[in-house]
Amino acid sequence: MPTIECDPDDARDVLREAGAEIRPGNTEHERWRAERGDALAVAYDGKVVVQGSNPNDIVLPLRRAGDGTARRGHVYFDGASRGNPGPAAIGWAIVTSDGIVAEGSERIGRTTNNRAEYEALIRALEAAWDYGLREIDVRGDSELVVKQVRGEWRTNDPGLRERRVRVRELLEPFDRWSLAHVPREINERADTLANEALDDG
Repeated sequence: MPTIECDPDDARDVLREAGAEIRPGNTEHERWRAERGDALAVAYDGKVVVQGSNPNDIVLPLRRAGDGTARRGHVYFDGASRGNPGPAAIGWAIVTSDGIVAEGSERIGRTTNNRAEYEALIRALEAAWDYGLREIDVRGDSELVVKQVRGEWRTNDPGLRERRVRVRELLEPFDRWSLAHVPREINERADTLANEALDDG
């Protein structure tokens, strides 16, 4: 359960701007409550406590508010499937000049490895935007996903084509972006997160 020390009034404004639903607190000690995606924030004097199945839905916009200078960074993504199709999970990490500033992983049910890779990229791009990055260098070890998104390879599978379109939509608002294939050892953190999520399941 992440706790973020911040000014509750500033945090409320940031979350409202990010599309969160704000409502009054449930007790005299709660300043307000906010819901965004699969996360709930409860504000107290000097801090915000985040709950829910995906705390990053609230944590990322609040971290951005704490450091508005983080406009550019590297985004790493990886998907993993045990079996093809089989149980699958994703992992992603955001790296700025301050190091790893945000990361996430989760199981995504049963799917193919290629679809898991696309899902990882989608979540990573959503997180990068929420964090406040506007210039990104995206790196992954799936040559198929990278070359399909860049338009160098055809996307014949309808499910992958749909995900490719979604990725392009998510990339469009960034001021600048690049997407490159890297060896697995360069993508180690995202790979580790995806596999840990599978192991935890």
